[in-house]
Amino acid sequence: MTGRPSASRRTIIRGAALTPVAGLGLAACGPGGGSGPSAPTAPVDLGAESDIPKGGAKLYRDHNVVVSRDANGALKAFSSICTHAGCAINKLQDTTLVCPCHGSEFDATTGEVVRSPATQPLEELPVHAKGGKVVAGPGA
Repeated sequence: MTGRPSASRRTIIRGAALTPVAGLGLAACGPGGGSGPSAPTAPVDLGAESDIPKGGAKLYRDHNVVVSRDANGALKAFSSICTHAGCAINKLQDTTLVCPCHGSEFDATTGEVVRSPATQPLEELPVHAKGGKVVAGPGA
C-alpha cells in the first residue's frame, strides 16, 4: 500500500463531466472562434461627419468601429475589437480606447497599443466622407 487513497468512481465521473465545461469556458476567452463580436465586413454608414471632432474620435459601438479626425480634418477608422482576446471595446476616453476584458488600451488616432496585454495594433479600416456622411469598412 502506498498510503494514497484511490479515486472513487464518483470523483472520476464528476471530473469527466466537468472537462467539456472547462473547455467551453477557455474557448470563450480566446481570440477567434467566429461567434464573438466582429468588425464590419462591408461598408457601413456611420452618420454625420460633423459628429467626429477635429483632433478627437468617436466610437460607434453598434458597428465596432472608431473613427478619428486629425487637426487637418483627415479621417482614420479602426476596428474596435481588441487584438488581445477579441472583446468589443466599449469605452473611449478622449482619444484612448479601453478594453473592458483585460484593460488593454489603444490610441484611437493611430490604432497603436498604449497599454498591454494587447501587443498588436487595431485593424485599420477604409473610411471616407461623402455628402457629410461617414462610411467605413471594407469597400468604403
